[in-house]
Parts: sequence; structure tokens; C-alpha cells
Amino acid sequence: MTLTLSVLTPNRRVWDSEVKEIILSTNSGQIGVLPNHTPIATAVDIGILRIRLNGQWLTMARDGGWFKRLFLLKPGPPQTASTLS
Repeated sequence: MTLTLSVLTPNRRVWDSEVKEIILSTNSGQIGVLPNHTPIATAVDIGILRIRLNGQWLTMARDGGWFKRLFLLKPGPPQTASTLS
């Protein structure tokens, strides 16, 4: 099972892909997000966004922003996790 991760900047979308897991720094510590994670919205701190994709961990530098995890209640497009910096 996967979730769609979209990483947006004011100028463009820098990531938009299905991933297995993400780990990011928030103002209250690090959180991990897996498919079917409870809905959440939080500020993102400066740090590293870790992305698990195809059995490998990728990293992306983050300078803050917002994270939101959406939960779909009925069949439709894939579940989406989005970050905005």
C-alpha cells in the first residue's frame, strides 16, 4: 500500500509520486506517516524530509512550511499527503 506525496514550493511542484512512508520534522518532534495514517495538519520545521520509495530512503532538505495528511472516506483517487514550503 502507498500514499501520494506532493512537495510544493511557491514556484513549482518538486515531488509528486507514490511512496511507502515519509518522516519529517515538526514543531513537536519527528513524525512518520504511513498509508492509512490518521488525518493531520502541522507546521514543518527546518530539517530533512525522508521518503521511503522502492525499498530505499531518499532525503530532501526542508526549510519549513506545512504538512497535511488527507483521508478519503469513499473510493476515489489515491490518498494524498502534501507538504508546502
